[in-house]
Amino acid sequence: MGKTALNRGNMESVATRFRILGVPLRLQILNELADQERTVGALVEATGSTQPNVSKHLATLLAHRLVKREKRGNSAYYSVADPAVFELCEIVCGNIERALEEERRTFGG
Repeated sequence: MGKTALNRGNMESVATRFRILGVPLRLQILNELADQERTVGALVEATGSTQPNVSKHLATLLAHRLVKREKRGNSAYYSVADPAVFELCEIVCGNIERALEEERRTFGG
């Protein structure tokens, strides 16, 4: 994988994307949308959060094009707009797992 050059303009965009993904409920929402589209009500049930809170975070994810919304009748269905977000999460999770394994080996855990 090649290295992407970062200039001042895209550094801010990258930082914004990390800030958007830095909220656990947003990651949970994305995780719930990984396999299928869902309504706000289904996401509220799946996350255990409140409807206003889920709606607020969906609006942020929608504004940053991480999710998309499709209106059908009286319901809006949300789905992942940028599946590359899961690749990023896999990279981060892999790094965390490797660091924890190294700590276990170092400290005999």
